[in-house]
Amino acid sequence: MNRNTRHKPKLQTAQAAARAIDRMDHWLLLATLLLACFGLIMVLSSSGIMAERFYSDKYHFFKKQCVFAGVGLLAMYVCSRIPRRYIYGMTYLWLFIVLVLLALCSLTPLGVRVGGATRWISFGLFNVQPLELAKPALVVYLAYFFAKQQDNVKHFSIGFLPPFLVTGLFCGLLMLQPDFGGSVFLAAILFFMCAIGGTRLSYLFTAGIFGGGLGWQLIASSPYRFKRWTAFLDPFASAQQEGYQLVQSLYAFGSGKIFGTGLGAGKQKLFFLPEAHNDFIMAVVGEELGFVGMSLFFCLIAFFLLRAFQVALKQEDLQDRFTAFGMTLVLALGFVLNLAVVLGTVPPKGVAMPFMSYGGSNLLASFICAGMLLNISRGGGR
Repeated sequence: MNRNTRHKPKLQTAQAAARAIDRMDHWLLLATLLLACFGLIMVLSSSGIMAERFYSDKYHFFKKQCVFAGVGLLAMYVCSRIPRRYIYGMTYLWLFIVLVLLALCSLTPLGVRVGGATRWISFGLFNVQPLELAKPALVVYLAYFFAKQQDNVKHFSIGFLPPFLVTGLFCGLLMLQPDFGGSVFLAAILFFMCAIGGTRLSYLFTAGIFGGGLGWQLIASSPYRFKRWTAFLDPFASAQQEGYQLVQSLYAFGSGKIFGTGLGAGKQKLFFLPEAHNDFIMAVVGEELGFVGMSLFFCLIAFFLLRAFQVALKQEDLQDRFTAFGMTLVLALGFVLNLAVVLGTVPPKGVAMPFMSYGGSNLLASFICAGMLLNISRGGGR
């Protein structure tokens, strides 16, 4: 064997890797990076005052978010390059890991209780919110299930019960925290994945009626949830109590007008809008960048989702197509629900804005979803 023959397999491998990178959706990658960079800027703008007062360092939250972003970028890179057969082959392992994390959070002292709910697990140097990791793990399972069970998906016992039981188990553990909104989010993922997976519409309709009735019972039976519901209907009637955060959010959007008050010049983050760098960060964006800034942000989200859904539609393999759709769905629901909450069009619930809100778990999950989409966009073998 001559020297050229010995080196030919390595050369072919390198050329294949280069072709895979070329096939990756670079526009989707660019949109992801723009969203992440904009999120870092807005975390700095919205958290500086609070960080300086409580930590004597106005860059406290910004520096932590940069670390989270670094970890997220690494996760995105790994997810975009690892052969998909390895990810798909460990579907039930991902489910088991998330199930253990949810159980540790809900049933053990490792859970960190904040604001009357236990939604994080403390690992000393950092906290993890299992709900955020449950979203992509559930998508991988549902995509695997519907791809493998297409011949039986119309049968109640085979095509309907298993995904509903798995999702119901996750939701049950979330309700122990309690996290009603997180359970609704996972139920929404299940509903849309079932709809494209081929589940009978009669089953979905019946499940939707039952789920809606159960949800209303949970709201009506909890004074806290019911007060939040009434505050959503008329936030100004309880502007100093349950409706306070929504009212301040609406004030922020109103103050922004057309061009905004200017980046960093917003007033609502001066302890009027609680935790402005978290779930209500878009209110700060609306105040400081105004209608024009929000419109440009909407265009960026629309472009990101357009590229993501195109990735799903181009796939011939069912599991790739379902996985891409599900990962896009996780991000789309986050975008839509967060904006709906801060604009007062749905009842208030802590839904983080993907790539924008402060917090490591949501940012990591967002990058994982983006990484999977970039991986699938390369097409080819698994």
